[in-house]
Amino acid sequence: MTADPDDLSETLRSIERAAGSLATASVARMDDALPWFRELSADKRSWVMLVAQAGVRSLVEWLRRDRTGAVATQEIADEVFEAAPRALARAITLPQTVALIQVTIDLVEEFVPRLAAAGQEAALREAVLRFSREVAFSAARVYARAAETRASWDTRLQAMLVDALLRGDSPDVLASRAAALGWADASPVAVAVGPSPGGDPTAALHTVHRTARRVGADVVGGVHGDRLVVVIGGATDPGAATKLLLPAFGAGPVVVGPAVRSLDEATDSARAALAGYRAAPAWPEAPRPVAADDLLAERALAGDAEARRQLRDGYGALVRSGGELLETLDAYYAAGGVLESAARALYVHPNTVRYRLKRAADVAGFSALHARDGFALRIALAVGRLDPPTPNQPR
Repeated sequence: MTADPDDLSETLRSIERAAGSLATASVARMDDALPWFRELSADKRSWVMLVAQAGVRSLVEWLRRDRTGAVATQEIADEVFEAAPRALARAITLPQTVALIQVTIDLVEEFVPRLAAAGQEAALREAVLRFSREVAFSAARVYARAAETRASWDTRLQAMLVDALLRGDSPDVLASRAAALGWADASPVAVAVGPSPGGDPTAALHTVHRTARRVGADVVGGVHGDRLVVVIGGATDPGAATKLLLPAFGAGPVVVGPAVRSLDEATDSARAALAGYRAAPAWPEAPRPVAADDLLAERALAGDAEARRQLRDGYGALVRSGGELLETLDAYYAAGGVLESAARALYVHPNTVRYRLKRAADVAGFSALHARDGFALRIALAVGRLDPPTPNQPR
């Protein structure tokens, strides 16, 4: 006797009776068909069994409501994944989950002749296919929520690491927070600071990480007030890497701190980058990005103690080299940068002035013959004379 195609009562009772064996057979089929499934730990395999059992129960409920016209498709499909912990979304990828669903659906289709009442085979197959589509959509929603939660958590972890760097926390604190983010601590490490683009910090960090993958660098970033701070590791040229990351920053100067050997020393790079960022408006024509060391003069004027120390060291080196270099620099600046005028004031040949200026550049690290270096050198002379280095002063 053929059953009424619209009355699935007998079919539903058959599926309910076979629920346990269907779930067990599904997991056995996964074990045979999916090599990666065999490598899962026992607890993860048990999670999959729970999902398979919940899937059969949800199929029955979905068929029952579909028959009565009271379908709540999304809610019923979502129940399939409520049986397993959220950790399953981290242990198994979305493509792997889709493969598990496919294996289960294929198995249920094979069981249709045994599950469906006579004459209801076609209706059950169609219902199973429609339900499998809803389960696939539900899986996508589960993974989307997991990815959103993970991105939000990663954003907070990165912000905590950046805060620790800026505060100068101990290496142990930095190491533990970096380890939670999977930081490889590849050398060299440098810190870049620029304006935040505004909006959701997660979006800015997504741009940073997407670009970093292209250049093969390891990055950690965080929005700190109105600034975006990015720690760059493993880039041979941090300045060039930062240039590629510029789309992640807002409009304005971007400053790169000096490269250091590891994250333990990155606080120094971060402090230099922050000091340079504060001082950058004093050099409107600065390149983007600009090295913090190229802003020593502006940083010193803005009150950065480290910049003053470096400039004072340059002045001290000139003092130790003998008085003629300082005398020549003073004459050169007094002459408005004209070699011949400085030579006349010193009663020497212009080539002598040129030679001494070259020696001064080698000693102090700044060349009076170049506009930017010349400016920094003048600030170094002023800082050194206001706060002369002493013999016992640390360099």
